[in-house]
Amino acid sequence: MNSFDSKAQQWDSNPIHWQRSEAIAAVIKQKLNIQHDFTALEYGAGTGILSFMLKDCFKELYLMDSSREMIKVIEQKVEASQATNIFPLFWNLETEKYTQNTFDIVFNQMVLHHVPDIDAILSQFYLLINKNGYLAIADLYPEDGSFHGEGFDGHLGFDPEQLRIKIANAGFKNIEYQQCFVINKKTETLETKPYPVFLITASK
Repeated sequence: MNSFDSKAQQWDSNPIHWQRSEAIAAVIKQKLNIQHDFTALEYGAGTGILSFMLKDCFKELYLMDSSREMIKVIEQKVEASQATNIFPLFWNLETEKYTQNTFDIVFNQMVLHHVPDIDAILSQFYLLINKNGYLAIADLYPEDGSFHGEGFDGHLGFDPEQLRIKIANAGFKNIEYQQCFVINKKTETLETKPYPVFLITASK
C-alpha cells in the first residue's frame, strides 16, 4: 500500500493544505504565461486541491498520483463538481515512463522531497513538457528533519539554488524562485515551527 493511501480521506480536512495551495496557485498564475488552450499535468496531485484551484486556467488538466486512494478522492470530486477538463491518472512516474501525452505545464507541490532520485524525475518532467512549456515546483527550504519527524527517509527540504542547478542540468532555462508560503506546523515535540516553502519555475 502507498503510504498516502491511509491519509486520503482526511487530507482535505487540514486547512493548511488549502492555504498552501491557494498561495502556490496565486504565484503560478502570476509567474507563468498560461494560455486557455494549455494542457497541464500535476504530478503527485494528492486529492487535487491545487489543480481544482487552477482548473479554469487550462483546457485539460491531468492529475497523476501513485496513491490509489488519492485518485479515488479526485474521481469523487470530478463527479461532484461535474468538471469536464480534469482527468485523474493513477501512475508512478518513478517506476514507469508516461508516453501517452505531453503537456504545456508540469507542476507539483510538496512532492519532490519524497522522490529519491531528483535528477531522474526532472528528466522525466523535461520529456513530458512541450517546447516553450513550463515547469513549476513548490517545496520546502532546508529543514532540520522535524517537519516529518522520526523515520522519514526523504529529502529534508532543498536549497533552491542547488535545485536550480539540477533543473538547468535537465535542460530547462529561465529558472526563477521565490518564497511563496510558510507552513506553521506542530512537531513531534509539540513545538510549533515555521517551515517556509518556495516555488521554482522554469521553461523548456
